[in-house]
Amino acid sequence: MVYALLELPAGVALFKVDGDKQKMKAFLRFKSTADALETTTQVVNGELSKPVKKFLKKNFVEKEVSEELAVLDAKLGRAIKESLDIPCVHGDETMMMFRALKANIDTLLEDVTGEQLNQSALGLAHNLNRYKLKFSPDKIDMMVVQAVALLEDLDKEINKYAMRAKEWYGWHFPELAKTINDNMAYAKIVLAMKTRFNARETDFSDFLEEEDIQKVRDAAMISMGTEIADEDIENISRLCKEVVEASKYREQLSAYLSSRMQTIAPNLTTMVGEQIGARLIQKAGSLLSLAKYPSSTVQILGAEKALFRALKQRQATPKYGILYNAQVVAKAPQANKGTMSRVLAAKTSLSARIDSFGESDNAPALEYRNKVDSRLKAFEEGLTYGKSGNARGAGKGFEQKGGFNQGGAPAFKKPRVDGGFQR
Repeated sequence: MVYALLELPAGVALFKVDGDKQKMKAFLRFKSTADALETTTQVVNGELSKPVKKFLKKNFVEKEVSEELAVLDAKLGRAIKESLDIPCVHGDETMMMFRALKANIDTLLEDVTGEQLNQSALGLAHNLNRYKLKFSPDKIDMMVVQAVALLEDLDKEINKYAMRAKEWYGWHFPELAKTINDNMAYAKIVLAMKTRFNARETDFSDFLEEEDIQKVRDAAMISMGTEIADEDIENISRLCKEVVEASKYREQLSAYLSSRMQTIAPNLTTMVGEQIGARLIQKAGSLLSLAKYPSSTVQILGAEKALFRALKQRQATPKYGILYNAQVVAKAPQANKGTMSRVLAAKTSLSARIDSFGESDNAPALEYRNKVDSRLKAFEEGLTYGKSGNARGAGKGFEQKGGFNQGGAPAFKKPRVDGGFQR
């Protein structure tokens, strides 16, 4: 004989089970949907809520029941054992017993009909899913996804507006575009100077160096541009103002993205940087999805079109995607970019898993980054690696010893005077 604690959408029931005989001993009915949501959430998390604790204390402890209590969740059983010192059981046999109880629940419950139970289950399911969505960590990831997408859109818009402003103002002062390459500086010059005839009297010291100021003034003196009306200057100034404001907002958005990435994924940020890490999360959909990807998928993430085109045409598949823009891959020699991308993808995948399921500091990523940097340094020194990962070609006068030191740098044997080798 054993007692069974069964959580239902309408409440919590205590049953007495003796072989094939099943009888309900007590029933705790939820007063409201909020009460049901709170109790169910705690039960799902393996916690013992206050109403359930009072219910068990009244119907089990105070009645001095000596039988064991069967529960559906092992965590809940441990919580009951620690709080009320009730011996709890959980296993395959108890699961079969709970299946039998749920199959006969309509006949065992006295005050609740099957229709009421179904309505309670539907309402509780909606509220529980809404609660999970409200506190889902994926929603935090979505802030990063939206921010990096907006950052890319801003870059495109700023480039379009700046190009249009240079073409438009170029009819009046074509030499300015060749003298000043920065879009924001170009727009600020137009806003401050208006026409090129005001170059001598305009103060550019807030955003230009003295050398560039002199170049602008000299170019204005010998410019071959045509004169334009005040109405044209006014419209060009409005366009340049949009470029300046969009550039300032882009700087604020970039700082916000950096701050959010340091909070959400510090290890991923340490490995590949804020923007590349955010683009990886955006491509995967969430940090959790990125953590579930193997390193081979992370390596070519962002190069899906090239991958499927290569598979269709039976050509060589791409070796890198978004990671091609990472600093480590960019520094690597052209022949070793694919290898560095694979090494970086492996450590990036581990960093994403740590951020998603593990610790919040970036200590593991710092260790991974040192190993990746040591591999890059070895490539720069002309070392090659075999299938086992051991470096080859250490250079004249040195013999390579397989493996790496603790810091990740290749370990060498130095020649001794007597002709042998020492560490």
